[in-house]
Amino acid sequence: MKTILVDAINGLILEDGTVFKAMYELFETYPNRKIVLTGANDEQFQKFNLDKSPYEVFTLRHNPEKTDPEYYRILLEKYGLQAEDTVYFEHNAEAVTSAQSVGIPTYFYDHTKEDLGALKEFIDANL
Repeated sequence: MKTILVDAINGLILEDGTVFKAMYELFETYPNRKIVLTGANDEQFQKFNLDKSPYEVFTLRHNPEKTDPEYYRILLEKYGLQAEDTVYFEHNAEAVTSAQSVGIPTYFYDHTKEDLGALKEFIDANL
């Protein structure tokens, strides 16, 4: 079963540190494992309440950033995953390209539109 990689800030976690309830409810319809991805350092981790995330959180504390393919290589190695065993959405276009460069099926999520229907279509098509 594929793992859903979830963008943290401007994805599941809103800028005020709360969980985007409608997105959370969407993810809860999938039995798949979910991992929240962020680059947050310790201060940002607290600021955005990432310790209260409903799913486990992966961060490299900006070393490297999600715009660097090495971030995703480290993630895959840490969790023993293959790129094809994952599906990911991300609000940063550079990070989308970075994840795609290591083979992770990745969807650009425009957080200003909050188009959960399109996100669901992408996840359903790639699970």
